Amino acid sequence: MYVANNRFYLRAIDQLNATPIQGTEASGSSDPFFSPDGQWIGFWQAGELKKVAITGGAPVKLTETMPTTGASWAPDDTIVYGRGFAGIWRVSGQGGTPERLVAVDEKKGEVVHGPQLLPGGRAVLFTLATGGGWNEAQVVVQSLDTSERKVLLRGGRDARYVETGHVVYARSGTLLAVPFDLGRLEVTGGPVPLVEGVRDAGTNTGATHFSLSGDGSLVFVPADSAQAAPRTLVWVTRNGAEQPLAVPQRPYDVPRVSPDGRRVVVKVEEVTTAQLWVYDLGRDTLTRLTFEGSDNSDPVWTPDGKRIAFASNKDGLPLRIFWQLADGGGAEEQLTSGGEPGFSQNPGSWSPDGQLLAFHQNSSTMGWNIMVFRLSDRKVETFLRTPFQEGAARFSPDGHWLAHVSDESGRPEVYVQSYPGPGGKWQISTDGGTEPVWSRNGGELFYRSGSTMMAAEATTQLNFSAGKPRRLFEGPYFLAEFPTLDPTYDVSPDGQRFLMIKETKQATASRINVVLNWLEELKRLVPGR
Repeated sequence: MYVANNRFYLRAIDQLNATPIQGTEASGSSDPFFSPDGQWIGFWQAGELKKVAITGGAPVKLTETMPTTGASWAPDDTIVYGRGFAGIWRVSGQGGTPERLVAVDEKKGEVVHGPQLLPGGRAVLFTLATGGGWNEAQVVVQSLDTSERKVLLRGGRDARYVETGHVVYARSGTLLAVPFDLGRLEVTGGPVPLVEGVRDAGTNTGATHFSLSGDGSLVFVPADSAQAAPRTLVWVTRNGAEQPLAVPQRPYDVPRVSPDGRRVVVKVEEVTTAQLWVYDLGRDTLTRLTFEGSDNSDPVWTPDGKRIAFASNKDGLPLRIFWQLADGGGAEEQLTSGGEPGFSQNPGSWSPDGQLLAFHQNSSTMGWNIMVFRLSDRKVETFLRTPFQEGAARFSPDGHWLAHVSDESGRPEVYVQSYPGPGGKWQISTDGGTEPVWSRNGGELFYRSGSTMMAAEATTQLNFSAGKPRRLFEGPYFLAEFPTLDPTYDVSPDGQRFLMIKETKQATASRINVVLNWLEELKRLVPGR
């Protein structure tokens, strides 16, 4: 099983063609895992943990949850899953009320990934990261009887216990294994490298692209076959005509046009690092802005164009909001200290006077919520907190309204609410919508419905009103997947052109390697002790 084109696929080892699994095509489906009998696939989608038969069909809701950080299905028909800063939880494979198995220290920024219930059901193996990020994470085991936690390995991630009596884990693109005593929950020998060149999943997760089957097969994605696809930046007119920018091909994301329209700040995300760069449209120069931290994202220009706010892990996980002079001068300054613990804080937009910054925060208990930072006293207040996933908050040009995305209807839609409230709420999109962006004069609200750019006329003076959304253009441009909430495009100051990200045809095709009877090789290379 693998994920491609926003859908899960099954392919038999002895067949060339893969079969799409009906029911998994909705935007945002992620973290798939098999049931012990191989007849079901568990996964996360739109705020819920679900399962679907391998033959396809309507997914079955198991429980509501914020985005999962890895999950596994135990032989006793229970599912254990990570919830980042909210620890590790368990729910029946038939659905029901979940229970928390493992709590973590939010003050230390601890976050979990990839829990596995060990045989016997009395201990959990998982990856634990703190301020050092996933490259400095620990593989730990915790007793469910005593809550005693043991550090098995330092500098490892995405560990799996296998029936041969080993723990297999990843570090810097290499799979390693150690012998493991299940009774004493202890490592009994040193690590042995087994497979090099396995693709790491990036800076925001503890995952590595490999899996082990019960019959002893290993499957993995080679690092050299699935690097981030090269992309370019293109201007697209309202009727779909393209004009490429003179930028080198790189894995770009979240471009933001400066208030005067002369510069663009954009994220460049490689496999192990994400940094911000500023492109001068007049001189065709690309200059690096950030240098610290392995994950810098979601840049937002201040209304005067002098500074750029962004999310960064330069102080360690989780992400916090900083700002920096747009010309690169001076030191980065941290704006938010966290408020409540959260997996990340990602800026959305400034109010027109530059005193308020709307951002979304992943709460340890409530998922994605919309918050507002006040520059005057450096305080954070809650704007929107519900059991649903909300984000992509965008102040209207007059500062009286906030556009955002929510999945409260069962799928992502674009809404507008008055700020600071109380007041009304209007649904803008009619057939699913993400990535809202206002025109600079406030007369239109743009958003995306799949690969289609939509526009709705808007009136923000005194009372809010919106017209019927209309299609502008459609194209194969890079699209954010909910709950990845930040628009992957921006609009020129005159509202006539859209700065889009286009993946190039030269992207390297991905491949998946399968090694049969791999556990026999594991036992030979790493004998038990």
